Amino acid sequence: MRDLTLLPKAHLHVHLESTVRWETLREIGDANGVPVPEHLAAGRTRFTGFRDFADQNALVRACLRQPGDFTRIAREFCEDAAADGTAYAEVTFTAAAHGERLGDPSMPLEAVLAGLREGEAAHGVTTGVLLDHSRRRPVERARRTVDLALRHRDDGVLGWGVAGEETYPLAPFEPLVRESAEAGLRLVHHAGEACGPDSIREAIRAGRAERLGHGIRVLDDPELVAEVRDRGIALEVCPSSNVGLGLVPDWAVHPLPRLVDAGLRVTLNTDVPSVLGVSLSEEYARVRATFGWGDDQLADLARTGVDASFVPAQLRARMHAGIDAWASMPAG
Repeated sequence: MRDLTLLPKAHLHVHLESTVRWETLREIGDANGVPVPEHLAAGRTRFTGFRDFADQNALVRACLRQPGDFTRIAREFCEDAAADGTAYAEVTFTAAAHGERLGDPSMPLEAVLAGLREGEAAHGVTTGVLLDHSRRRPVERARRTVDLALRHRDDGVLGWGVAGEETYPLAPFEPLVRESAEAGLRLVHHAGEACGPDSIREAIRAGRAERLGHGIRVLDDPELVAEVRDRGIALEVCPSSNVGLGLVPDWAVHPLPRLVDAGLRVTLNTDVPSVLGVSLSEEYARVRATFGWGDDQLADLARTGVDASFVPAQLRARMHAGIDAWASMPAG
């Protein structure tokens, strides 16, 4: 078995606020007068539901107040990604909500972009940013997210998408989605995680999704499987997160192998790595251990991640070469 930290990986579904090192969070929280409970440092393996998960995320967000806080977590994200063998990452960030909370619409995103540039230069990774907007929040507020994406697309912002509780419809955002697509923004929505095929159809049709955040419930509808497969829409699958949030009872029954067997484009991601105490390499290791996948299959999973990403062409070619080299290494 080869060292998975040496496998060049693309990380396509990871929320920046859920990558913060716990020691960093404690330091930032102390400096900003926000106490961080010690038990959180051990991480969580399971939540009682989405609200429990959201409440913990709210605590993390409350600690982030100063430009240096946002710059630091972005810089450290790059350092941790490089150490784990991630060559390219598309990190999701809830920029507009932070700006609204802090009374400065642009500061959080600009500080994060500064941190990513510092981290890229220091650690040799490449990143892009996808902004997200909660389905629960009004369409008018999503306009702020789109405006930020348009203003900073030359600085590394790739596009945006809706996230959060899928019981709230995506359809009201359709005019803004259409406008975004015409402006050249990429569109990636969370769908098919907690809710079923209808949420995926809505993400594809009203949301014009180029990839699906999660999408695991596609298997509930064979006709939808065929549509997603024929359209070549990739799934950003996050098994540890699905199990941790109780959406899948156990790793052993996770649908990832069935998604691959159905001919769908499956990428592997962590979603909320620091919350669950799992790195991307460890997610690959869990696939290896749980499903008995060999390194050739893991290399194919990494290749799909590269091909489903919005990575620049030159880096795409280098990553493919690196994956091929990894797969040719003597197994340890």
